[in-house]
Amino acid sequence: MSQDQTMVAPAEMTLDLAAKPITPAIGAEIFDINLAADDIAESIPAIRAALLKYGVIFFRDQDMSAEQHITFARHFGELEVHPATPKNQDNPEILRIAYGAKKKGQENFWHSDVTWREKPSLGSILRAIEVPEVGGDTLFANMHLAYENLSPEMKRLCEGLTAVHDVARVFAKRLNKRPEELHDQYPPMTHPVIRTHPETGQSVIYVNTAFTSHIEGMSKEESRWLLDHLYATAANPEIQCRFRWEKGSVAFWDNRVCQHNATSDYFPARRVMERVTIAGCRPYFGRPR
Repeated sequence: MSQDQTMVAPAEMTLDLAAKPITPAIGAEIFDINLAADDIAESIPAIRAALLKYGVIFFRDQDMSAEQHITFARHFGELEVHPATPKNQDNPEILRIAYGAKKKGQENFWHSDVTWREKPSLGSILRAIEVPEVGGDTLFANMHLAYENLSPEMKRLCEGLTAVHDVARVFAKRLNKRPEELHDQYPPMTHPVIRTHPETGQSVIYVNTAFTSHIEGMSKEESRWLLDHLYATAANPEIQCRFRWEKGSVAFWDNRVCQHNATSDYFPARRVMERVTIAGCRPYFGRPR
């Protein structure tokens, strides 16, 4: 952990952007950059370095089309298609997340995205299309610092454990499908409780309230006790930042080290976001599998 508690980019990557940290623990706002610019490729190494350093980075006043959003994201890797995306959508890489008077926001809990995949996402790029006058902020937590806050004994216990992640815990109800239907395409996956970040080498707590069902090799009671303890670590304000959205704001978070919580305090006002997600690697602890 660095002296100022932010995450550390690998030495070979340079950070050459105007950045203002949100908190000492996580997050920074990046200035004077147009993500839709024709020459954006020249800035990708610096943006990637900022992502690794701060865990989540924010951009204001971005005038991007859906196609430009996708093009920018492709600079960081292969893109995912989420099962909640309508099949007849023109741009399947974009997940539209819209709430209003008829539907309240549903992501207001600490979680990492798509940990039910064999290779969960590297990160997501979320763009604000329409936001309420007040409310609808998103909070982010640095799960490397959450790990660092564990006692040495708890670290030793967790580092040898694996947990099961299940898509049906959230999306069976939302997609109106039986768990067995979802499991045919997305079977439950086992990942280490503590993962190693593949670029920074940091240890990260990698269980979350949305998709983690249980810890392997433990009784139901033992698993629930330990998971509840690890879930609660994200709620520490000293490892968090909070982002106030405006129309045209963009957040890019590293899903391998962050958890996030989208507050749903704006009901019945309207909030519309579009997300593009970058595929990642299979989680591991220690050395790659």
